[in-house]
Amino acid sequence: MSGNASDLEAVERLNQARTRIMAELRKAIVGQDAVIEQLLTALFAGGHVLLVGVPGLAKTLLISSLAKVLDLKFNRIQFTPDLMPSDITGTDVLEEDASTGRRVMRFIQGPVFANIVLADEINRTPPKTQAALLQAMQEKEVTAGGQTMKLELPFFVLATQNPIELEGTYPLPEAQLDRFMFNVQVDYPSQTEEEQIVASTTSSYVPNLEKVLDAKAILELQALVRRVPVTEHVVRYAVRLARATRGGEGAPEFVKQWVSWGAGPRASQFLVLGAKTRAVLHGRFAPGIEDVRAVALSVLRHRVVTNFTAEAEGIKPDRIIADLVAGVATD
Repeated sequence: MSGNASDLEAVERLNQARTRIMAELRKAIVGQDAVIEQLLTALFAGGHVLLVGVPGLAKTLLISSLAKVLDLKFNRIQFTPDLMPSDITGTDVLEEDASTGRRVMRFIQGPVFANIVLADEINRTPPKTQAALLQAMQEKEVTAGGQTMKLELPFFVLATQNPIELEGTYPLPEAQLDRFMFNVQVDYPSQTEEEQIVASTTSSYVPNLEKVLDAKAILELQALVRRVPVTEHVVRYAVRLARATRGGEGAPEFVKQWVSWGAGPRASQFLVLGAKTRAVLHGRFAPGIEDVRAVALSVLRHRVVTNFTAEAEGIKPDRIIADLVAGVATD
Protein backbone atom coordinates (compact mmCIF):
# COMPACT_ATOMS: atom_id res chain seq x y z
CA MET A 1 0.00 0.00 0.00
CA SER A 2 1.80 3.11 -1.20
CA GLY A 3 0.70 6.75 -1.06
CA ASN A 4 1.18 9.43 1.55
CA ALA A 5 -1.00 9.80 4.64
CA SER A 6 -3.02 12.75 3.34
CA ASP A 7 -3.88 10.87 0.13
CA LEU A 8 -4.96 7.84 2.13
CA GLU A 9 -7.17 10.10 4.26
CA ALA A 10 -8.63 11.61 1.08
CA VAL A 11 -9.44 8.11 -0.22
CA GLU A 12 -11.28 7.41 3.03
CA ARG A 13 -13.15 10.74 2.70
CA LEU A 14 -14.23 9.95 -0.86
CA ASN A 15 -15.41 6.51 0.20
CA GLN A 16 -17.54 8.12 2.94
CA ALA A 17 -18.79 10.78 0.50
CA ARG A 18 -19.87 8.04 -1.94
CA THR A 19 -21.95 6.36 0.81
CA ARG A 20 -23.57 9.70 1.70
CA ILE A 21 -24.23 10.63 -1.96
CA MET A 22 -25.92 7.25 -2.53
CA ALA A 23 -28.04 7.73 0.62
CA GLU A 24 -29.15 11.22 -0.48
CA LEU A 25 -29.98 10.12 -4.04
CA ARG A 26 -32.05 7.20 -2.73
CA LYS A 27 -34.44 9.79 -1.26
CA ALA A 28 -35.34 10.86 -4.81
CA ILE A 29 -34.45 7.84 -6.95
CA VAL A 30 -35.65 4.27 -6.55
CA GLY A 31 -33.12 1.60 -7.59
CA GLN A 32 -30.56 2.54 -10.26
CA ASP A 33 -27.65 2.01 -7.82
CA ALA A 34 -25.45 0.57 -10.58
CA VAL A 35 -26.17 3.59 -12.82
CA ILE A 36 -25.40 6.06 -9.99
CA GLU A 37 -22.15 4.23 -9.26
CA GLN A 38 -21.06 4.56 -12.91
CA LEU A 39 -22.01 8.25 -13.03
CA LEU A 40 -19.92 8.95 -9.93
CA THR A 41 -17.00 6.96 -11.35
CA ALA A 42 -17.06 8.99 -14.58
CA LEU A 43 -17.46 12.30 -12.72
CA PHE A 44 -14.46 11.72 -10.43
CA ALA A 45 -12.43 10.41 -13.37
CA GLY A 46 -13.18 13.63 -15.26
CA GLY A 47 -15.00 11.79 -18.07
CA HIS A 48 -18.40 12.21 -19.76
CA VAL A 49 -21.27 9.75 -19.99
CA LEU A 50 -23.70 8.63 -22.67
CA LEU A 51 -26.91 7.36 -21.03
CA VAL A 52 -29.03 5.05 -23.16
CA GLY A 53 -32.53 4.13 -22.07
CA VAL A 54 -36.19 4.47 -23.05
CA PRO A 55 -38.04 7.64 -21.94
CA GLY A 56 -39.60 7.77 -18.49
CA LEU A 57 -36.79 6.11 -16.51
CA ALA A 58 -36.10 9.26 -14.42
CA LYS A 59 -32.81 10.07 -16.16
CA THR A 60 -33.35 13.84 -15.85
CA LEU A 61 -34.44 13.56 -12.21
CA LEU A 62 -31.35 11.50 -11.46
CA ILE A 63 -28.96 14.05 -13.00
CA SER A 64 -30.63 17.11 -11.44
CA SER A 65 -30.65 15.36 -8.03
CA LEU A 66 -26.95 14.52 -8.44
CA ALA A 67 -26.21 18.20 -9.20
CA LYS A 68 -28.06 19.25 -6.01
CA VAL A 69 -26.22 16.75 -3.81
CA LEU A 70 -22.86 17.86 -5.28
CA ASP A 71 -23.79 21.56 -5.07
CA LEU A 72 -23.06 22.08 -8.78
CA LYS A 73 -24.70 24.30 -11.39
CA PHE A 74 -26.93 22.20 -13.65
CA ASN A 75 -28.36 22.95 -17.10
CA ARG A 76 -30.46 20.78 -19.37
CA ILE A 77 -30.43 21.21 -23.14
CA GLN A 78 -33.24 19.56 -25.08
CA PHE A 79 -31.70 18.66 -28.44
CA THR A 80 -34.03 19.23 -31.40
CA PRO A 81 -33.48 19.20 -35.20
CA ASP A 82 -33.52 23.03 -35.34
CA LEU A 83 -31.05 23.61 -32.48
CA MET A 84 -28.11 25.80 -33.53
CA PRO A 85 -24.51 25.68 -32.14
CA SER A 86 -25.04 29.18 -30.63
CA ASP A 87 -28.06 27.80 -28.69
CA ILE A 88 -25.51 25.70 -26.79
CA THR A 89 -22.43 27.89 -26.56
CA GLY A 90 -24.07 31.33 -26.36
CA THR A 91 -24.37 34.30 -28.63
CA ASP A 92 -23.16 37.89 -29.13
CA VAL A 93 -25.88 40.55 -28.82
CA LEU A 94 -25.70 44.21 -29.76
CA GLU A 95 -26.45 46.42 -26.77
CA GLU A 96 -26.70 50.17 -26.40
CA ASP A 97 -24.82 51.67 -23.47
CA ALA A 98 -27.40 53.90 -21.72
CA SER A 99 -24.82 56.42 -20.45
CA THR A 100 -22.79 56.92 -23.65
CA GLY A 101 -25.28 55.88 -26.31
CA ARG A 102 -22.60 53.71 -27.92
CA ARG A 103 -23.43 50.27 -29.20
CA VAL A 104 -21.35 47.38 -27.91
CA MET A 105 -21.31 43.64 -28.48
CA ARG A 106 -21.94 41.57 -25.37
CA PHE A 107 -21.62 37.79 -25.12
CA ILE A 108 -24.53 36.00 -23.48
CA GLN A 109 -23.48 32.61 -22.15
CA GLY A 110 -25.30 29.55 -23.39
CA PRO A 111 -26.46 26.58 -21.28
CA VAL A 112 -23.08 24.82 -21.71
CA PHE A 113 -21.72 27.21 -19.04
CA ALA A 114 -22.60 24.93 -16.12
CA ASN A 115 -20.86 22.20 -14.14
CA ILE A 116 -23.26 19.43 -15.12
CA VAL A 117 -24.88 19.59 -18.55
CA LEU A 118 -27.61 17.16 -19.53
CA ALA A 119 -27.76 16.89 -23.32
CA ASP A 120 -31.17 15.31 -23.78
CA GLU A 121 -31.58 13.18 -26.92
CA ILE A 122 -28.28 14.26 -28.45
CA ASN A 123 -29.00 12.18 -31.56
CA ARG A 124 -31.97 14.45 -32.47
CA THR A 125 -29.78 17.36 -33.56
CA PRO A 126 -27.63 17.77 -36.72
CA PRO A 127 -23.86 17.02 -36.60
CA LYS A 128 -22.87 20.72 -36.63
CA THR A 129 -24.68 21.31 -33.32
CA GLN A 130 -23.48 18.01 -31.83
CA ALA A 131 -19.93 19.12 -32.67
CA ALA A 132 -20.33 22.36 -30.68
CA LEU A 133 -21.05 20.37 -27.52
CA LEU A 134 -18.37 17.77 -28.24
CA GLN A 135 -15.75 20.50 -28.72
CA ALA A 136 -16.68 21.95 -25.32
CA MET A 137 -16.42 18.47 -23.79
CA GLN A 138 -12.98 17.87 -25.23
CA GLU A 139 -11.38 21.26 -24.70
CA LYS A 140 -13.40 22.49 -21.70
CA GLU A 141 -13.68 25.86 -23.42
CA VAL A 142 -15.97 27.63 -25.89
CA THR A 143 -14.98 29.78 -28.86
CA ALA A 144 -17.56 32.35 -29.97
CA GLY A 145 -17.16 35.62 -31.82
CA GLY A 146 -13.39 35.10 -32.02
CA GLN A 147 -13.14 34.86 -28.24
CA THR A 148 -12.21 31.77 -26.25
CA MET A 149 -13.81 31.35 -22.86
CA LYS A 150 -12.91 28.68 -20.33
CA LEU A 151 -15.73 26.62 -18.87
CA GLU A 152 -16.07 26.39 -15.11
CA LEU A 153 -14.64 23.17 -13.69
CA PRO A 154 -15.67 20.49 -12.89
CA PHE A 155 -17.40 20.11 -16.27
CA PHE A 156 -19.43 16.94 -16.70
CA VAL A 157 -21.63 16.16 -19.72
CA LEU A 158 -24.33 13.51 -19.68
CA ALA A 159 -25.91 12.89 -23.04
CA THR A 160 -29.02 10.75 -23.38
CA GLN A 161 -30.09 8.69 -26.37
CA ASN A 162 -33.41 7.01 -26.83
CA PRO A 163 -32.68 3.57 -28.33
CA ILE A 164 -36.13 3.11 -29.88
CA GLU A 165 -36.96 5.92 -32.28
CA LEU A 166 -34.31 6.15 -34.95
CA GLU A 167 -36.31 8.01 -37.63
CA GLY A 168 -35.22 11.61 -37.99
CA THR A 169 -32.14 11.14 -35.82
CA TYR A 170 -28.47 11.79 -36.42
CA PRO A 171 -26.53 8.94 -34.77
CA LEU A 172 -23.22 10.06 -33.27
CA PRO A 173 -20.27 8.99 -35.44
CA GLU A 174 -17.71 6.58 -33.91
CA ALA A 175 -15.14 9.36 -33.41
CA GLN A 176 -17.66 11.42 -31.43
CA LEU A 177 -18.83 8.41 -29.39
CA ASP A 178 -15.20 7.85 -28.43
CA ARG A 179 -15.25 11.16 -26.49
CA PHE A 180 -17.59 9.60 -23.95
CA MET A 181 -15.82 7.68 -21.21
CA PHE A 182 -18.85 5.48 -20.44
CA ASN A 183 -21.94 4.27 -22.25
CA VAL A 184 -24.37 3.42 -19.43
CA GLN A 185 -27.56 1.47 -20.10
CA VAL A 186 -30.56 2.45 -17.97
CA ASP A 187 -32.92 -0.51 -17.61
CA TYR A 188 -36.53 -0.82 -16.53
CA PRO A 189 -37.08 -1.05 -12.77
CA SER A 190 -38.08 -4.33 -11.12
CA GLN A 191 -41.75 -4.76 -10.13
CA THR A 192 -41.06 -3.89 -6.48
CA GLU A 193 -39.07 -0.80 -7.51
CA GLU A 194 -41.80 0.26 -9.94
CA GLU A 195 -44.43 -0.03 -7.18
CA GLN A 196 -42.24 2.20 -4.96
CA ILE A 197 -41.77 4.72 -7.80
CA VAL A 198 -45.50 4.93 -8.47
CA ALA A 199 -46.33 5.27 -4.75
CA SER A 200 -43.82 8.07 -4.17
CA THR A 201 -44.35 10.04 -7.40
CA THR A 202 -48.12 10.12 -7.07
CA SER A 203 -48.00 11.39 -3.48
CA SER A 204 -47.12 14.83 -2.11
CA TYR A 205 -43.67 13.63 -0.99
CA VAL A 206 -40.86 16.04 -1.89
CA PRO A 207 -37.36 14.79 -0.99
CA ASN A 208 -35.08 17.20 0.84
CA LEU A 209 -31.63 16.57 -0.63
CA GLU A 210 -28.63 17.61 1.43
CA LYS A 211 -25.34 18.75 -0.13
CA VAL A 212 -22.44 16.30 0.31
CA LEU A 213 -19.59 17.88 -1.70
CA ASP A 214 -18.91 21.06 -3.66
CA ALA A 215 -16.98 21.98 -6.83
CA LYS A 216 -13.68 22.59 -4.98
CA ALA A 217 -13.84 19.21 -3.20
CA ILE A 218 -14.69 17.43 -6.47
CA LEU A 219 -11.67 18.99 -8.24
CA GLU A 220 -9.40 17.90 -5.38
CA LEU A 221 -10.78 14.36 -5.57
CA GLN A 222 -10.33 14.29 -9.38
CA ALA A 223 -6.67 15.23 -8.80
CA LEU A 224 -6.40 12.48 -6.17
CA VAL A 225 -7.62 9.87 -8.68
CA ARG A 226 -4.79 10.86 -11.04
CA ARG A 227 -2.26 10.28 -8.25
CA VAL A 228 -3.47 6.76 -7.45
CA PRO A 229 -0.78 4.22 -8.44
CA VAL A 230 -1.55 1.34 -10.82
CA THR A 231 0.44 -1.88 -10.97
CA GLU A 232 1.91 -3.04 -14.26
CA HIS A 233 -0.24 -6.15 -14.41
CA VAL A 234 -3.47 -4.08 -14.13
CA VAL A 235 -2.32 -1.80 -16.98
CA ARG A 236 -1.30 -4.86 -19.01
CA TYR A 237 -4.72 -6.46 -18.51
CA ALA A 238 -6.56 -3.24 -19.52
CA VAL A 239 -4.48 -2.87 -22.69
CA ARG A 240 -4.85 -6.58 -23.49
CA LEU A 241 -8.64 -6.32 -23.09
CA ALA A 242 -8.92 -3.27 -25.37
CA ARG A 243 -6.60 -4.82 -27.98
CA ALA A 244 -8.58 -8.07 -27.97
CA THR A 245 -11.60 -6.18 -29.38
CA ARG A 246 -9.67 -5.26 -32.54
CA GLY A 247 -9.55 -8.70 -34.10
CA GLY A 248 -5.81 -8.54 -34.77
CA GLU A 249 -3.17 -11.13 -34.03
CA GLY A 250 -3.99 -13.22 -30.97
CA ALA A 251 -7.61 -12.03 -30.80
CA PRO A 252 -10.27 -14.71 -30.12
CA GLU A 253 -11.97 -16.24 -33.13
CA PHE A 254 -15.41 -14.83 -32.20
CA VAL A 255 -14.01 -11.26 -32.36
CA LYS A 256 -12.72 -11.85 -35.91
CA GLN A 257 -16.09 -13.33 -36.79
CA TRP A 258 -18.36 -10.60 -35.34
CA VAL A 259 -16.42 -7.33 -34.97
CA SER A 260 -15.74 -4.92 -37.81
CA TRP A 261 -14.16 -2.21 -35.65
CA GLY A 262 -12.61 -2.46 -32.19
CA ALA A 263 -11.73 -0.07 -29.37
CA GLY A 264 -8.90 2.46 -29.80
CA PRO A 265 -6.17 3.44 -27.30
CA ARG A 266 -8.56 5.83 -25.53
CA ALA A 267 -10.43 2.75 -24.32
CA SER A 268 -7.31 1.44 -22.53
CA GLN A 269 -6.85 4.85 -20.85
CA PHE A 270 -10.48 4.92 -19.70
CA LEU A 271 -10.32 1.31 -18.45
CA VAL A 272 -7.38 2.23 -16.19
CA LEU A 273 -8.83 5.60 -15.15
CA GLY A 274 -12.22 4.02 -14.44
CA ALA A 275 -10.58 1.22 -12.41
CA LYS A 276 -8.58 3.77 -10.37
CA THR A 277 -11.68 5.84 -9.64
CA ARG A 278 -13.79 2.81 -8.72
CA ALA A 279 -11.08 1.60 -6.31
CA VAL A 280 -10.92 5.01 -4.61
CA LEU A 281 -14.72 5.26 -4.38
CA HIS A 282 -14.65 1.93 -2.57
CA GLY A 283 -11.92 3.09 -0.18
CA ARG A 284 -8.94 1.30 -1.78
CA PHE A 285 -5.76 3.10 -2.81
CA ALA A 286 -4.86 0.82 -5.72
CA PRO A 287 -7.07 -0.77 -8.37
CA GLY A 288 -7.13 -4.49 -9.16
CA ILE A 289 -8.22 -6.59 -12.15
CA GLU A 290 -11.77 -6.69 -10.70
CA ASP A 291 -12.03 -2.90 -11.00
CA VAL A 292 -11.08 -3.05 -14.70
CA ARG A 293 -13.66 -5.78 -15.25
CA ALA A 294 -16.33 -3.75 -13.44
CA VAL A 295 -15.97 -0.79 -15.84
CA ALA A 296 -15.21 -2.82 -19.00
CA LEU A 297 -18.80 -3.00 -20.30
CA SER A 298 -19.45 0.75 -19.97
CA VAL A 299 -16.08 1.68 -21.48
CA LEU A 300 -16.18 -0.75 -24.41
CA ARG A 301 -19.81 -1.18 -25.52
CA HIS A 302 -19.88 1.99 -27.68
CA ARG A 303 -16.38 1.34 -29.05
CA VAL A 304 -17.01 -2.15 -30.43
CA VAL A 305 -18.75 -2.03 -33.79
CA THR A 306 -20.31 -5.33 -34.82
CA ASN A 307 -20.43 -6.47 -38.43
CA PHE A 308 -23.28 -7.75 -40.57
CA THR A 309 -22.73 -11.38 -39.48
CA ALA A 310 -23.15 -10.43 -35.80
CA GLU A 311 -26.29 -8.42 -36.57
CA ALA A 312 -27.77 -11.30 -38.56
CA GLU A 313 -27.12 -13.63 -35.63
CA GLY A 314 -28.44 -11.12 -33.07
CA ILE A 315 -25.04 -10.75 -31.37
CA LYS A 316 -24.73 -7.47 -29.44
CA PRO A 317 -21.47 -5.78 -28.30
CA ASP A 318 -22.38 -6.54 -24.65
CA ARG A 319 -22.20 -10.28 -25.33
CA ILE A 320 -18.80 -9.95 -27.07
CA ILE A 321 -17.38 -7.85 -24.21
CA ALA A 322 -18.68 -10.27 -21.56
CA ASP A 323 -16.99 -13.15 -23.39
CA LEU A 324 -13.72 -11.17 -23.62
CA VAL A 325 -13.78 -10.22 -19.92
CA ALA A 326 -14.24 -13.90 -19.07
CA GLY A 327 -11.58 -15.07 -21.54
CA VAL A 328 -8.70 -12.57 -21.59
CA ALA A 329 -5.74 -13.75 -19.46
CA THR A 330 -5.07 -11.74 -16.30
CA ASP A 331 -1.42 -12.66 -15.65
